[in-house]
Amino acid sequence: MLKVLPENLSFKRYSLLTGFHGIGATGYWTIKYLVQHLNAPRIAIVDTDQASPVTSTIDGRISTPFELLQKGNTVFFKAEVQPIRGNEIKFYRELCRWIVEVGFAEVALVGGLDSSLRKDDSRFRIVHTSAYTPTSSLEDVPKLENDRLIVGPVALMLNYFEAVSFPAFAILPYASAERVDPRASAVAVEVLSKLYSFEVDLKP
Repeated sequence: MLKVLPENLSFKRYSLLTGFHGIGATGYWTIKYLVQHLNAPRIAIVDTDQASPVTSTIDGRISTPFELLQKGNTVFFKAEVQPIRGNEIKFYRELCRWIVEVGFAEVALVGGLDSSLRKDDSRFRIVHTSAYTPTSSLEDVPKLENDRLIVGPVALMLNYFEAVSFPAFAILPYASAERVDPRASAVAVEVLSKLYSFEVDLKP
């Protein structure tokens, strides 16, 4: 069961951005960095019985495992932890179903590509569903090569959105498969900032 509290929020014409713990922790740190530096306030908590039993505090307030934060017409889904092992597929499918039902305009996903597989000097690849039309700033960006596998939550969500003809795309910076890779996250932050007109300092 997945429920967003408070209920009955409207997200029509909003864009959703999210990323997860994966290669280089690229997606997780991209979203965490953006919400911190944009001072995006929390607008909702995602309540689910698939959440790990952990919590923390930020500025004296409880920070739950799954939260929605907002800056202008952009909503961020921040996942502090992975769903309980064995429940990942169910959780992300329920999340996708909710995203479509509440009327988001599009979804931007962030993941990582193993940098050992890079064959040129490009810093990232993109992949998108058939229903998504790339903006001018993404038209000439290198696409993910044929038969290159994406794994994890980004793959699961892309598959779901493709099946229901929903506009979604993924930014996949090349990242270290051995450690957290802040340079890969910086690439994703730079691309998303251009797309959504964020003013974010990349020096840190």
